[in-house]
Amino acid sequence: MASTRDDIRKFPLEVRQEIGFALYAAQRGGKALNAVPLSGFGGAGVLEVISDFDGDTYRAVYTVRFETAVYVLHAFKKKAHRGIATPRKEMDLVRIRYKQAERDYLENNK
Repeated sequence: MASTRDDIRKFPLEVRQEIGFALYAAQRGGKALNAVPLSGFGGAGVLEVISDFDGDTYRAVYTVRFETAVYVLHAFKKKAHRGIATPRKEMDLVRIRYKQAERDYLENNK
């Protein structure tokens, strides 16, 4: 969704590989060990891949709620150094993109 692909491409190689593996597992119907349900979305349909590298934390959020598609909703480098919670600004963007993904899926799978 939106700039997510470009955002992930800016991450370090090791992080891109970790996120890529998690997305591949999701496409195959599985779940990577570093993918956890994102709170606030009612279950395990929206997941967050957390990757730590060189003192930084990178996150990619995707949804598996749609039968034939995996949508990557957002990817970012966590900037806050305290707490593990996903920042509100990032959560708001995930919610907007989730709604966009839902519309896209419904339009393309009639």
